[in-house]
Amino acid sequence: MIKTIIKKGAYFDSVSLMQVAKKLNAIPGITDSAVVMATKENKGIIKASGLLTPEILRAGDSDLAIAVSARNPAAAASAFKAAEELLNKKPAQARDGADRKAAGLGDAVRSLDGANLAVISVAGRFAGALAAECLDHNLNVMLFSDNVSVGTELALKKAAVKKGLLLMGPDCGTAVINGAPVAFANSVRRGNIGVAAASGTGLQEVTVLISNEGAGVSQAIGTGSRDVKIEIGALTLLQALKMLAADPATEVLLIVSKPPHPQILKKIAAEIKKVKKPVVAVFLGGEVKDKIKDNFYPARTLEEAAYKAVCLGKGWKLGKAREIIYDLNLKAAELARKEAARKTKSACLRGLFSGGTFVSEAQVILPELIGAVRSNAPLDKKWKLKDSLKLSGHAVIDMGEDEFTVGRPHPMIDFSLRNKMIISEGSKKEVSVLLLDLVLGYGSNPRPLEDILPAITEALARNRELSVVASVTGTETDPQVRSRVVKGLEAAGVIVMSSNAGACRLAGEIIRLGERKKK
Repeated sequence: MIKTIIKKGAYFDSVSLMQVAKKLNAIPGITDSAVVMATKENKGIIKASGLLTPEILRAGDSDLAIAVSARNPAAAASAFKAAEELLNKKPAQARDGADRKAAGLGDAVRSLDGANLAVISVAGRFAGALAAECLDHNLNVMLFSDNVSVGTELALKKAAVKKGLLLMGPDCGTAVINGAPVAFANSVRRGNIGVAAASGTGLQEVTVLISNEGAGVSQAIGTGSRDVKIEIGALTLLQALKMLAADPATEVLLIVSKPPHPQILKKIAAEIKKVKKPVVAVFLGGEVKDKIKDNFYPARTLEEAAYKAVCLGKGWKLGKAREIIYDLNLKAAELARKEAARKTKSACLRGLFSGGTFVSEAQVILPELIGAVRSNAPLDKKWKLKDSLKLSGHAVIDMGEDEFTVGRPHPMIDFSLRNKMIISEGSKKEVSVLLLDLVLGYGSNPRPLEDILPAITEALARNRELSVVASVTGTETDPQVRSRVVKGLEAAGVIVMSSNAGACRLAGEIIRLGERKKK
C-alpha cells in the first residue's frame, strides 16, 4: 500500500530530506519511501519509483511530499510519525551554547570575520539568487544544489570570473579547500598537487590515490559536471587552472573530467599552454591527440592520472607510475586465474556503482577485456540500457542517477536499493562477477560494513560461483578507516583492489579467462 502526506509551504534542504528518507527506509514494514519537495523535476523522477500519487501531482514546488510504500497501515503510521519528529527536530546549538542565527547573509558574513566560501544547499529555484548574493559579498561559492538552469549557471559563472572568484557547481558535491573536506570528500594529506575536476567521485578517487601513495593535495576544486559543456565553456575549470597556476603551494596540476566538447577542449588546451607547471589530465572516454606542451601528461584512467601526478610531485621519473600499475596488474592477473579456475561456466559481469565517474572508467577499461558493456550512463549512446532494472549481458549501472535517487539519500549514504540489486543480480546463475565501489569519507555512509555485508553474504550464499570484486575509495584518516573496511570485506569473501581501475581490470580478466576456458 502507498500512503502520502503533503506539507504545504514546508521547505527543507536536500541534505535534511536525504537523512529523513534513509531513516524511514529502515522502519520495519516500509519497503520504499520518498521525501522530496514536490517540484516538477521530482514528480517526474518519483513516477519511475511507483510512489507517485494524485496528492503529489496536485502539490506545488514549495510543498513537501512524503510517500511510503508500507506492508500495512501501522507501518505507514509509524513512518509518518517518525518523519514528523525528524523534520521538527531542532538543530544542536553551537558548542559554546550561543545561538548563532544570523539575520541574513550580510549579518552572517560580518559575524564570521575572514570567511570567503559559502556552501549552498537549497532548492534549485532559490539557489541562483542566493549564489548571486554570495558573489556580491565577495564569497567563493560551492553550489551543492541541483535543478539550476543552464542560463543561471552561465550568468553566475561569468559574474564569478569577473570578480576573480570561484563558482563551483551547480550540483558540485566535492572539494578540498585549504585542507578542509567540503561535502562528499576524504581526509587526505596536504601537499603540492592541485586538482580541478568536473567530477565528484573522480576528484575523490584521485585525491585518495595521491594521499595513499604518500603524496598530498594543495587544493581540490570541483566545477560541477556541466562546466565542460559547450553552453558553459569550462568557465570554472579555466578559473581553477589560473588559480592553481598562481598558487605557490601547487607545483603540479591535475585535471579530471569526462570528455569536454571539442571546442571547449581547445579552450582548456590553450589555458594549459599558459601554465608553466606540469599538468596531468584525464578525460575519461576521450583522449588528447595533439601535443599541448612539453610538460603536459595525458592519462587514460583516474589511477594513471593520480600516479603520474604523484611522480611529478615527488620528483620521480614517470616510469615509476607504470611500475606501480604493472605490479597491480600482476596481482590482478594472479587473482583472476584463481577465481576463473573454480568456475564451471562463463557468465556475465554486473557493476553496481555509487560513483558515476567510476561507471565511465569501467566503460573505458572493460570493453577491451570482455566486449560490449551496457549502461544507464553510457559513454556511447548505442549501449544505453532500455531498463536499468532489467539487466542482460555485461552491464554497469550508475545508481546515483536520478532514476534511482528519488526521495532517497545518495547511494554513497544509503545502501538499501543497491543492496537489493546486489542480492537480485548476484543470485542469477548467468552472473559470474559483481563489481562494486565503496566510497568513504565525510558525508558518506558512516557504517559501510554493517550496511553492505549482509547483502553481499546473501548473494555469495545463493551463487557459489559468484566473485565479488570491489574498490574502496578512502584513507586511514577517514571517519570509516579504510583498512578496517577492507579487512571486513575480505573476511566476507570480497576481493578488494586499491583503485576502481584495478577492480575493473580484475573483474574483466575473470570474465575473459572464463570465456577462454569455455573455448
